[in-house]
Amino acid sequence: MKIKENNAIELSMRSIVGVSALAAAAFTVSVLPATSQTKNQKVVKNFGVPWEDAYGYAQAVKVGATIHISGQLSHNSKGEMVAPAPVDEGGKVTDFSSMGAQMEQTYANCAKVLAAYGLTLDNVVQETIYVLDMEAAFKVAGPVRKDTFGSPRPAVASTILVTPRLAFPSQLIEISMVAVTD
Repeated sequence: MKIKENNAIELSMRSIVGVSALAAAAFTVSVLPATSQTKNQKVVKNFGVPWEDAYGYAQAVKVGATIHISGQLSHNSKGEMVAPAPVDEGGKVTDFSSMGAQMEQTYANCAKVLAAYGLTLDNVVQETIYVLDMEAAFKVAGPVRKDTFGSPRPAVASTILVTPRLAFPSQLIEISMVAVTD
């Protein structure tokens, strides 16, 4: 950004490129040009789901050799929640038994984002897992993570946290990641 003499802000131009559908999810790519303050370009990926525009965020941003993946959840290519948890009239989750199914779909969405950059889960170095219920998460996290990363001890720095609420009432889990290119 540059400040002009009349104090108006001049936004840098963004070129937006469409990328073919990947695993039934359409991605868009934004390449933000380097500025005098930034030596590396930002390459942004999106699924094209409604909340990207509503909230105003990117699914992932690559700067240099590092990809920062925003919190992913268990939605399908249409943006519909996979294995939604049942909620009561007040919007509180009443059953956490779909934690495993949501976790699997969430990791699958992380893999789709990585694939858009030509990467796999092998490139992940850090993950943060946000859950509504730690006990339900611990019951499934070990087997799901081991299967997802293809290792009995995934080489991924991992933090799991309990949060009182996520973006959608029927959402039990959200995962953000950091990956690096070779």
